[in-house]
Amino acid sequence: MKFSGIYARWFGGWRELMQVAWPLIVNSASFAVLNFSDRLFLSNYGDAEFRASLPAGILFFTLVCGFMALAGYVSTFVAQMYGAGDKKGCAQATAQGIIFSLLSIPLIMLLTPVGLWCLRLSGHEPGVLAMEEEYFRILMWCGGGMTMSSALSGFFSGRGKTSVVMITNIVANGVNVVLNYVMIFGIGPFPELGITGAGWATVIGSWLCPLIFAVLYFTGDINREFSTWKNLRFNSWLFKRMLRFGFPSGVHWFLDVAAFTVFVLLVGRLGAIAHIASNIALSINLVAFMPMIGMGIGASILVGQYLGRNDPENAERIGWLAMKIGISYVALTGLTFVLFPEFYINIFNGQSAATVSYDELLFMVRILMVMLAIWGMADAVALILSGALKGAGDTHFVMYFQSAVAWGILVAGQLVIVVWLELNIYISWAWTLIYVFILGAGFFLRFRSGKWKTIDLLDRRAKLQEPEMTEDLATRM
Repeated sequence: MKFSGIYARWFGGWRELMQVAWPLIVNSASFAVLNFSDRLFLSNYGDAEFRASLPAGILFFTLVCGFMALAGYVSTFVAQMYGAGDKKGCAQATAQGIIFSLLSIPLIMLLTPVGLWCLRLSGHEPGVLAMEEEYFRILMWCGGGMTMSSALSGFFSGRGKTSVVMITNIVANGVNVVLNYVMIFGIGPFPELGITGAGWATVIGSWLCPLIFAVLYFTGDINREFSTWKNLRFNSWLFKRMLRFGFPSGVHWFLDVAAFTVFVLLVGRLGAIAHIASNIALSINLVAFMPMIGMGIGASILVGQYLGRNDPENAERIGWLAMKIGISYVALTGLTFVLFPEFYINIFNGQSAATVSYDELLFMVRILMVMLAIWGMADAVALILSGALKGAGDTHFVMYFQSAVAWGILVAGQLVIVVWLELNIYISWAWTLIYVFILGAGFFLRFRSGKWKTIDLLDRRAKLQEPEMTEDLATRM
């Protein structure tokens, strides 16, 4: 379908993109604030607690992100079905995500010993390691809630109702931030629990979110329009289709985050000051990183909807536009990293200032934040264009390419730099910078090639070849 005049400026334009993306950006930003606040509170509670929070937290996310990504791929199916006018299909696709989420809960819990084993391999100090293990055990109870939230939110985001996702997550994350504070420090009737309190506050917030989504999904106008209760049943074709395209997305996220987790764990071997400086820089980087995930999801949704309408031209336009907006945002954020490093480090001066030299810490963080400012732009390209590719169903390329680069370059290089050669943190971070640029270049070239336009996510070509399906498909379109 072609548009001209004022319609052409809307469809595939920045107004349409931002209408869908800004709630997702705010939603991602709220998640960043949640994690930032968690680490900020712990940095003011104790040095060991702060050092333990990032490795344990990112390892937990590593083990559950694959389940979340697969369940969240519901949004791509809903986007394309909604673009094709198939409301029944939207509800049935969401049902498969809900079923998968329920099945994933025992699998996630069975991964707890694996995570504890990984933490013990890190070689961190015994006091820090004990807190990492405690925090990690508690966080694993969040996995089922976060996976269910990904599936249910996919129904709303896939239809472009991203404000619902934003408000729900802001409420849940807001409750989490408040509980973090009162349970860490022991405010009012709550006992002082330190890092244990931070963990249980996160568990409560992670299950509050899917509860709100479920109430919205199964009641009122949504139930009447999409027959959500009636369509809550297993559909073997859709479930297999979701696994076929969602599994690579899950593997991609797992291997990518796992590779970065190896980097975070290895940095902890370089000494207390390097560990604290890296934790501070990476916590600050959430300000730039998380909103770009929202922009990438927005690009994925609109690319999926346009391809569902058989409009690859606007799908491509949206992808490039999202990338340009993302780079602009990260460039401005990175400029503050370079100009005002003291402001950022002073936020975390708490207990760390008493255990390490402030001048040494400031010098190190300054250099790391310059690197963050540089790699942020390549990171924006990688996050947004990989999201656009997944919206088109090009999940196998995303999985193979990112996995090969993450483990063949990032992990292999970090093992040589940190474990074998025992070099310093600057070389370790510089190697990570090279990895991010290779990643961004690869997704840029793949999106520009246009090969993703030929993928038939919903298998419509096969259906059109079946005479008995033609009439039904035509009424849905």
